[in-house]
Amino acid sequence: MPKKGNPAAAEGEEVPSKQRKTDPNGVPPPLSFTSPTSLFESLIAPLGLQEFFQEYWEKKPLHLQRSDPGLATYYRSLFQLSDLKALCAQGIEYDRDVILCRCVNGKKKVISKQGRVNHSHLKKDFDQKKVTIQFHQPQRFQDELWQIQEKLECFFGALVGSNVYITPQGSQGLPPHYDDVEVFVLQLEGEKHWRLYQPTVPLAREYSLEPEERIGSPTHDITLKAGDLLYFPRGTIHQADTPVGVDHSTHLTISTYQKTSWGDFLLDVFPSFLFDSMKSDITMRAGLPRKLLTFASPPPGTTKQLCSFMRDLADKMEQGQLEPRSAGMKRDFVSSRLPPFLQDDSAATPAGKMPALGDLVCMRFTDHILVTVEPSEDRTDEAVAELVVFLLHSLSNSRETHMMGNEGEEEEEEKQGSQGLRFALSHLPALKQLLSGERHLVADLQLEQDADKLNLALSLWSEGLLTVC
Repeated sequence: MPKKGNPAAAEGEEVPSKQRKTDPNGVPPPLSFTSPTSLFESLIAPLGLQEFFQEYWEKKPLHLQRSDPGLATYYRSLFQLSDLKALCAQGIEYDRDVILCRCVNGKKKVISKQGRVNHSHLKKDFDQKKVTIQFHQPQRFQDELWQIQEKLECFFGALVGSNVYITPQGSQGLPPHYDDVEVFVLQLEGEKHWRLYQPTVPLAREYSLEPEERIGSPTHDITLKAGDLLYFPRGTIHQADTPVGVDHSTHLTISTYQKTSWGDFLLDVFPSFLFDSMKSDITMRAGLPRKLLTFASPPPGTTKQLCSFMRDLADKMEQGQLEPRSAGMKRDFVSSRLPPFLQDDSAATPAGKMPALGDLVCMRFTDHILVTVEPSEDRTDEAVAELVVFLLHSLSNSRETHMMGNEGEEEEEEKQGSQGLRFALSHLPALKQLLSGERHLVADLQLEQDADKLNLALSLWSEGLLTVC
């Protein structure tokens, strides 16, 4: 569903960040926050990155059994049953933050509640009704999870969400089902018994329940212990319960790659393909045959003509005449992802001295910046629309609303204009130059006029994206 943790600043620049947890002996956590790649590598260790993507990603489940007490202790620190008391005191609410559910006779039973969560009532339901507590998007409250998920969003280039599931012994929260996301399960407390089944819809694009009589026998029967990790691809049918004799189980699901397929990308880029082709190809601007829209089925020749258009689009793309421009997916990602993991709001404020033509400059938070090329929003004639460059970033995003659906949607729409900068298409080479990660003199930026070079540097500096090295 996706991007951090001490984002890389300019070389030699100190970027303030929150303190990560250490154990009482001052031992650093077992996850590496040096870079997005190092974080993911440490998450799936001892398995290597190449082996994971070649053998498991989108292909089959992976169970990593850990016997490392340090890792188990660290996982437990990410979220515990005991954390709920303090969270209830913060004013968390049913439905938005917490759902109570239980699997009864193969069906999901939701304990309907509204309003603020009372901890004593919550504990009573947990102990007596044997409900599973599903806590939504804990990264909104827990700094370490914010840091982990922000780094993972940088690594995958996709949104990364999470849920915590706390289940009492001898109970199951959800019936067999499959999800539309890649799932990483971190066992935090106790044990959880998992059964995985062959997908009925491989790499599914939606969530769905599956009746027991349809799914057959499990392909994997696994018991996760604290410190273990389980990965399975979207579409994998699964169910899980806490064994009798285990006080309770707490696990965290980290999920990503919702609607991030080739098909979704085609849906995003095809409108721009067609728009560009219609400007240059008169045959695509020719009118439809009379009454085409009134036929129940396309008349003879329609399919042939459409295939001809498609082949022509493919030829132009191979020849470099058309460029696949993603705008919708990029904008959705950058506007919805987590902000940089920082101690304060310094990310969105200018850093250091104001740049001048003779200054050596470099970009900040490059993992949080995306560039799109789109038709101008103020066009009046689509046939001659001017292309412009938008530089989008997530420095001002809200951690509190991350992955919370339509919550604050109006505010997000109003914020769109402040999440990026608009430049003429002629500025694209200079932007690519700066985003390469190298230092550049303002005077050496690939623009003709010195005034344009300085204005570009000042615009990025004012947005908190550029600093003088």
